Amino acid sequence: MTEETPQPHGTTGPSRHAQRLLARVRAFDKGRPWVWDAAVTLLWTTAALVDAAGGWRNTARDPSVPAWLVVTLSLVLAVPLYWRRRHPTAVLAVMACATLVSDGSGAFLQASYLQMLPLFHIALSRPPRALLWSLVLILPPLVTGAVRHPLESWDQRVVPTLWAYALVALLGIAVRSRKDYTAGLVDRARRLEIERDQEVRLAAAAERTRIAREMHDIIGHNLSVITGLADGGRYAAARNPERAAQALEAIGTTSRQALAELRRLLGVLRDDEQEAARDPQPTLADLDALITGVRKAGLPVRLETRDEPTAPPLPPGAQLTIYRVVQEALTNTLKHAGTGTAARVVLTHTPEEVRAEITNTGGTAPAPSPGQGQGLTGMRERAALYDGTLECGPLPTGGWAVRLRLPREDTPS
Repeated sequence: MTEETPQPHGTTGPSRHAQRLLARVRAFDKGRPWVWDAAVTLLWTTAALVDAAGGWRNTARDPSVPAWLVVTLSLVLAVPLYWRRRHPTAVLAVMACATLVSDGSGAFLQASYLQMLPLFHIALSRPPRALLWSLVLILPPLVTGAVRHPLESWDQRVVPTLWAYALVALLGIAVRSRKDYTAGLVDRARRLEIERDQEVRLAAAAERTRIAREMHDIIGHNLSVITGLADGGRYAAARNPERAAQALEAIGTTSRQALAELRRLLGVLRDDEQEAARDPQPTLADLDALITGVRKAGLPVRLETRDEPTAPPLPPGAQLTIYRVVQEALTNTLKHAGTGTAARVVLTHTPEEVRAEITNTGGTAPAPSPGQGQGLTGMRERAALYDGTLECGPLPTGGWAVRLRLPREDTPS
């Protein structure tokens, strides 16, 4: 049985119902093939035995054929149908032998046409050369009957029957081609899905490695500050205890911040760190330079900052995350937005969280999709590093928006 294929768009209600019903029948047959095989065999065996009760004489060339032979041949022609799907060539061979006796004796049992069923399954599931062997099995009984019991012309039985068998074989080939085509589509879809998953994983791994390198520099800077404060506090302890206490307090604050960054680094770093150039990592103070460069590239950008007086300063790692998200969003706008596009960056600082919203007015810009490029994956990795969220999507008025939210250190996300 063939797999269920996706329904085309615009399929009518009755057609969808019929397809669902057909899919259920196929699933049932796939799980319990013996039920269908037994039903088909029982049906045609009953029909063959009914015909053997006397109806066969209407088409027989020799009505005097013994009844026991007719019943035996009817059973031989019908019972093997139970194995027609698993062993179609063997079933056809058995039925061809019975047909040879039937046509040679002049009984010309109509049950001989049941050979079409294993022939269909040969065309459906066996190599094309198997059809040539099928012809070798089918042709001798036809020729024998035509020679021993001719009509007006010897070919009146041979040619029409061969045409019927050829049509059945073509039907099997057509169903097989459709099945192979559907299986190819399903296999291609699975390969594409695997490739997209691999691309996303590779992008995430590359971004995590990049984040880890950047965090390494930040933590190294904090440790250098701690070392300097500790040295200075040791010399100031004897002369100015107040300055020494301030140094110890600064050491505690900086070390706690470095420890928090280290925990994030251990959660992100999964691959061996590659050698890379160690440049100072950007902060929010570098946003003006970034936006100036984007403006020179041809994209008008407006920056707005909304601060609450009670909002504490951000750690360097969080500032780096906001900088990279703004950088990626503006870079995507330059790549994809059309002419006449303008961008806007709004930073909002509150005691509980920091929000960054980057929007553009490019109504014709194609939306970046997951699995294409590393931008969205990288931005989400950075946001997750600080228990933040990132949302991307089109605006109701046209354009595209990227919204980043990072909770403060001591605020639940």
